[in-house]
Amino acid sequence: MSKKNKKANNNISSGDIVKNKKALFNYELLEKYEAGIVLLGTEVKSLRERAVNMSDSYASFKKGELFIVNMHISPYHFGNRNNHEPLREKKLLMKKREIKRLFGKVKEQGLTLIPISLYFSKGKVKVELALAKGKKLYDKRETLKRKTLDREMERYIKR
Repeated sequence: MSKKNKKANNNISSGDIVKNKKALFNYELLEKYEAGIVLLGTEVKSLRERAVNMSDSYASFKKGELFIVNMHISPYHFGNRNNHEPLREKKLLMKKREIKRLFGKVKEQGLTLIPISLYFSKGKVKVELALAKGKKLYDKRETLKRKTLDREMERYIKR
């Protein structure tokens, strides 16, 4: 095993934790943003084990701050009675100017802020948010058709 591969295997603090595939199917993504997230120690340990579900989560504004709602981070297996609450609201860290701009777009245009992915960057947990517009049923059907056609073409090319 080379040094590069050995280093990549030991470095658990970089890379993707989870992606929100359901959001990619249900929403049309318009703009993407990166934000930090305020977590407790046991939540970070659970994230390192990839024990998180963000399929129904979204971001909301409260008193000029941005929070993620409905992101389920499972309790840490080795935690004690001070373990975190799985569905607590987590504060997002962004500049005030960006938050105000996002708030305006969400209120004005009827868009939604959806977390797309969760990942480690230099030892810190980051969230990738997207301004999204809900897809109609016929758009979802079109997406499924395109996906199955692509899959069939790949199978045909491999022969």
